[in-house]
Order: sequence, then C-alpha cells, then structure tokens
Amino acid sequence: MLNAIKKASVITLMAGVAAASVQAQEVTLRMGHLWPAVSGNHIQLMQAWADKVEADSNGRIAVQVYPGGTLVPPTEQYEAVANRIMDITATVQGYNANRFPLTQIVELPGVSDSGKQGACILQNLYDEGHLDAEYTDTHPLFMFTHGPGMFHVKGTEIREPSDLRGLRIRRPTTVVGNILEQLGAQPVGMPAPESYTAMQRGVIDGVALPWEGTIAFRLAELVESHTSIGGMYTLAFIVTMNSQVYNSLSAENKAVIDANSGMEWAVTGGEVFDGLDEAGLRDAQENGRTIIDIEGGVENPAWKPAIDAAREQYLNDLSNRNLPSRQVYERALELRNSCEV
Repeated sequence: MLNAIKKASVITLMAGVAAASVQAQEVTLRMGHLWPAVSGNHIQLMQAWADKVEADSNGRIAVQVYPGGTLVPPTEQYEAVANRIMDITATVQGYNANRFPLTQIVELPGVSDSGKQGACILQNLYDEGHLDAEYTDTHPLFMFTHGPGMFHVKGTEIREPSDLRGLRIRRPTTVVGNILEQLGAQPVGMPAPESYTAMQRGVIDGVALPWEGTIAFRLAELVESHTSIGGMYTLAFIVTMNSQVYNSLSAENKAVIDANSGMEWAVTGGEVFDGLDEAGLRDAQENGRTIIDIEGGVENPAWKPAIDAAREQYLNDLSNRNLPSRQVYERALELRNSCEV
C-alpha cells in the first residue's frame, strides 16, 4: 500500500513538473481588433503579424486573433487590454475620447498624405518620447495610420462646403468631428463596423473614411458618391499589449515581441492601408460611382477657412490644458518632410 502511495506521488510530481515545463515554454496571446475577418486589414496585417510572431518563436508563442470585435466591442478594446481582459489589441486611439490628445495631432489636416507617411510620423513621435505620458497603462508595440480620409455619401454629392450643411456624417473621432462641425455637417460618432447598418437604415447620410473602408465595411454597396479633400485627415491606430502579460514573458519570448514591434511594422500597417485604398478607388471607378476631387485639397480657398479653424481649435484646446500641442504639431510637420509619402 505504501509503495502504491509513493508511486502515485511520484507520478503526480512528474506530471506537475511536465505541466510547469509546458507552461514555461508555451504562451497563448489573445488579440482582438475591429476589422472583419474577410478584410485585407485582418489578413494582410493582423493575421500576418500573428503568424510572424508564431514563426519567429518556433511555435512557443501562439496568437489567437479575434476579428470584428468578436471578443470585445471596438470602443472597449483598449480598456480591455489595459485591464487584462484580452492580451493585445489593434484599435483606434480616438475611440477613447480625450485619452490620447497628443497622439491624435497626427489626425489633423495637412499632417499626412498617405498611410505610410502617417505611420512614419506617428511612430517617430512615439519613439522620440513625445507621447510617453499617454501610454503608461499598456505596452505599445507599434502605431500607424490609414490613408487620406474622405467623404462617402448616399443620395447627394459634396462639391463645396455648403453641400455638407445638415448632413449626418459618421465621424471616427472628435478631431474629425470638429472638422465636420466647422463645415456645417452633423457629426455622428460610431465605430466603423456600425456604419453599414446606420447608413442602410437612414441614420446617417454618409461617412468619413478612407477608400479602404468602403470595401472593408461593405459601404460600396450603399454609397453613391465620394469626395476627396486631399490632406483633410488621417486616423491613428495602435497595436498594444497588456503590460503585465508582456513583463511575464521569458527573455526569449520578449525578444520575439520586441523584434515585431516598432517602425518596420508601423510602416507595414500604413502600406497595407495604402494598398487597400487603391483597391477601393478601383472599385468605385469600375462601378461608375461619382468621384469628386477637390482641387488643392485642404488649401482650396472654399474649404481652407473651416479646415484651418478646426485645426487651430484643437491645438488651442490642448494648449489650454497645458499640453505641448504646438511643439508636437511642429515636430509632426518636420517629420512629414522626412517621411516618404
């Protein structure tokens, strides 16, 4: 009987050691993001990043990707990572109003002309320490932007500012909302995945999104005309990780995450969006929808006063909160000149 007990104890001990060994060698990270599973954003960027991490770790790190807000709604994803409800997210900083005001300077008119350029500007601002105070609750991996935001509407055309008066336009963030208000539109805040249903039901007349969004969120099925005002805005995104989870990784696994962080993946994110913008534009052209390009973009005399006013209002609001908005904005413009479009 005693030998049987000893034998059972040894087996239990060995099983425990084996389990501990497996736990020490294997890590599963849960990542949530807002794009649909069939979208290029998911396939070419988020799943590609997950696959690269798994490959670089020789399978020690598994990344389970939950697209389309299936794990946590898009507006709650950053908070979910901060509170360890999930391990990693790719989300829009502006979905958390007033939480990342300096980061969102990259969204202002005239800062960026492409996803690649915006990503370079934003990641440099973070790497240089200008945004440190905004990210004390998670461990950022990389940041990027989409390409030029524009208007996509149903039932009308936008050719001059007066055409926007009274239109209910989905806005992604308060920065874009301020621009819309200055132009006389009625901004309606909602995550991009909700835009299709809102437009289908007549809750909104149009959306502010890049070309990419017309495909990713199926809006090409509904919109009838597109208006581009070059340089109007770009949107900031972050891929970030729970700090405790990151700190709990072995040195070897941390090195894998670190190697898949920073500028290279930031620029990749911007380039993915630029490629998807090209596909969205081609779709509109091939299907005969109206495409309106405002000559001169944000410098067009008819549009410039309202757009400039929106930019100044945002920078002044931050300055009144004792935030270094002017310094960050000026640095963003300097980086614009050194970052490729």
